[in-house]
Amino acid sequence: MEVLLFAPYSVPMGTDDDAVIGRRGSRPKGVARRQEILDRAIEVFRERGAAGTSLRKIAESIGVSHAALLHYFDSREQLLIAVYAHAEQTHENPPDLRPGIDTMIHAAKRNVEIPGLVTLYSTLLAASLETEHGVGREFFTGRFDGLRRSITESLRAQQREGTVRDDVPAEHLAALLIAASDGLQIQWLLDPEVGLESTLQTLGALLRPPS
Repeated sequence: MEVLLFAPYSVPMGTDDDAVIGRRGSRPKGVARRQEILDRAIEVFRERGAAGTSLRKIAESIGVSHAALLHYFDSREQLLIAVYAHAEQTHENPPDLRPGIDTMIHAAKRNVEIPGLVTLYSTLLAASLETEHGVGREFFTGRFDGLRRSITESLRAQQREGTVRDDVPAEHLAALLIAASDGLQIQWLLDPEVGLESTLQTLGALLRPPS
C-alpha cells in the first residue's frame, strides 16, 4: 500500500511503530541491520510495490539473504507491514500542518511520486480484511483508530475557531476524510488522471463554514 501509505499520512503514536513488528534485534548492530533492511526495502517497493513477490525474492531484490529476513520477520506479511510502517514514520508531516484536510493534501502531493508504496498500502489493507487476527489486521485497526482520534481532535478545535463547519459531528468528518483519501488513492492507482490534490482541495472547501 507510508500505503503510506498514504492514505500514507503519519499517525501520531507514542512509539516507533515498526519496532514492534517482527524482532528488533538484541544488540545495537542487529537493530541497525534491521533498519538497513527496511530502508532498502522501501527503495525497492517505492516504484513497483511488492505484489506477488515471495519473501525469498524480496531478499534477493534488496541484496540480503533469505535467512537474514527470517531472523527479523516471521512472514512476508510481517515484513511488508514493517516496511510500510517504517516508510510512514520517515515521512512525517510538517509541524505547521494540523491533522485534517491539510495533512491529506500534503500526503497526496507526496504520494504521486511513490506509487509503489501506495500500492503496497492498498494491497496490505485489503489483505488485512481477510482474517480476524494477524499483524495486518492489528496494524490497520490501530492505525485507523489513531487517525480518527487525531483528526477528530483537530477538527473540533477548528470548529471552535470557526474555520470548519460545526453543523456536522467532528468524528463523522474525520471518518469521511479518511474514507475520501483512501478511496481517491485507489481511483488514482487505476487512473493516474484522477486529481488527488485538487479533489481533496474541493473537499476542504466543503468543510468550511457557509459564508
